[in-house]
Amino acid sequence: MGKHLSTIIDEYGDIWGITDKELAYALKKYKAQLEMYVPTHAEDIDEIIKDGLNLSTASLTQEED
Repeated sequence: MGKHLSTIIDEYGDIWGITDKELAYALKKYKAQLEMYVPTHAEDIDEIIKDGLNLSTASLTQEED
């Protein structure tokens, strides 16, 4: 969740001055970007399923490279 929020507000820099309207716009924009990416290759879908089946507390707290 934190990665998504960080990505959403990244372009704003200092979030203390962001208005509710700007935050709502950023959320809608991010949602649209996520909806545009739909994996179509079987390998991508298999990888997503495999990752979902192997979730653990440790894997959720690790930083990505």
